[in-house]
Amino acid sequence: MVKSILISEDEKAIAEALKLKLEHSGYEVSLAGNGEEALDLAKNKKFDLIILDLIMPVMDGFGFLEAAKKEGIKTPIIVASNLSQPEDEKRARELGAKDFFIKSNVSVSEIVEKIANVLK
Repeated sequence: MVKSILISEDEKAIAEALKLKLEHSGYEVSLAGNGEEALDLAKNKKFDLIILDLIMPVMDGFGFLEAAKKEGIKTPIIVASNLSQPEDEKRARELGAKDFFIKSNVSVSEIVEKIANVLK
């Protein structure tokens, strides 16, 4: 069965590059440009994984994590951010994120590897 991934990322170039790489690796991918859009998608469709940026318009990643918890969304979430403060990672993990990485420190191939590990 094909695994389905939601990418919530407002930087179109990053979202598209990740989507292409993941689709090439055999995943079904949906994109959301902000946390509110991602929340609507996550409430209406079952995803195997969510990749979440923290800094987004309308609703940021922390807002999404809080809302997802309230809504009872159990999908594993990996946070992909350029916020490199330890307290941001700590807060994201406390709100339910399974993994956290700094986008500028990780290649798209490494991201796909992390995803494969979470989905095992």
